[in-house]
Amino acid sequence: MKVILKQNVESLGKAGDLVKVADGYARNFLIPKGLAAEANSRNLKAFDHEKQRILQHAEKIQKQAEETAARLSAVSCTIARRVGEQEKLFGSVGAKDIEEALIAQGVEIEKKSVLLDEPIRALGEFPVRIKLSAGLTAEIKVVVVAES
Repeated sequence: MKVILKQNVESLGKAGDLVKVADGYARNFLIPKGLAAEANSRNLKAFDHEKQRILQHAEKIQKQAEETAARLSAVSCTIARRVGEQEKLFGSVGAKDIEEALIAQGVEIEKKSVLLDEPIRALGEFPVRIKLSAGLTAEIKVVVVAES
């Protein structure tokens, strides 16, 4: 099935692209979520008219993501955790902990945007990537310190 993308889809293409996808993927995911519209003659004519607006909207989202990336690159969050005798953490620092620390600093992100390969289980300073909406990632510093 051919569909017209209304928004950027990471593995498929950018807004305004005409792509061919599996019928089930289009009917069950792309179209219900508003990410795409079926590419029939009526939608193609309407889309030509709407294409400029969609491209401007995508450009606006891209600029917002770049601004957010610039703001996040200056952010450093400190998380205090209890430690054992050999400077070993009780538990770990995960995406939820990082999300809460960033929200406390006034930076609104979602937990699923925090890209951690594995939870942090040691004291120190760690770079953590944050996924932004337009396919951009920003890197922040997470400092894990001993709780006093």
